Amino acid sequence: MYDYPHTRAANTLLWTLIRKQLGHGPAELTHDSDPWYIWQSHELVFSQTCGLPFRAGLHDKVQLIGTPDYGLIDCPAGYYNSVIVVSLASNIRDLKSLEGQSMAYNEGLSQSGWAAPQAHLKQANVSFKTGPCTGSHKASAQAVATSGADFAAIDALTWEMLRFNMPEVTDKLRVLDRTVPTPALPYITSMPQDASTIANAVESSIKALPTAARETLHLKGLVRLAPSAYLEMPLPTAP
Repeated sequence: MYDYPHTRAANTLLWTLIRKQLGHGPAELTHDSDPWYIWQSHELVFSQTCGLPFRAGLHDKVQLIGTPDYGLIDCPAGYYNSVIVVSLASNIRDLKSLEGQSMAYNEGLSQSGWAAPQAHLKQANVSFKTGPCTGSHKASAQAVATSGADFAAIDALTWEMLRFNMPEVTDKLRVLDRTVPTPALPYITSMPQDASTIANAVESSIKALPTAARETLHLKGLVRLAPSAYLEMPLPTAP
């Protein structure tokens, strides 16, 4: 899921190590196919999905391998959250100020971009305008920076990567708040695979990554969360 130009070499190396441990699997990662096709393929060996697609449509079709730990601020191991960002020039100073404001979101099946902020603002008794739907966290950040929306919720790890790679956008934004941590984006495999063996291979491969690659991916290790950690969260209202 965090397959950007600057992470591609590190992701490729991680898969190479996993494949070597397993002794099977495709020689190269698939980067450009429809993710839902990949996630539901009986030939799937290793992939990453979002927590919301996992609990909304995949949990009974795939096996959970484990959850990466990204060592994110104020998050338990294996968890992440979203940063709610507004324009640096905005007069918005607290959550209550988001009442009636427009929220850019990447897609309706995003835990970090849609479900988490929806729950966070509902808890604060704040109503907001939905849209625009941007297609990516990067585009949501750009929408807020260019006044195309009043605020957005960005996956905390993506936010750190954007700060490093797109300061021309993030320097125009400020973090208003952070949502409650939820389980991070899970690694999955198809039902015919041996999920336990793959989990062991992933865990040892993360440890074997060179420091530079591990830092590029922000990977600290693998956490063996139960599927219930994802499934106990309610499904959000669709946009």
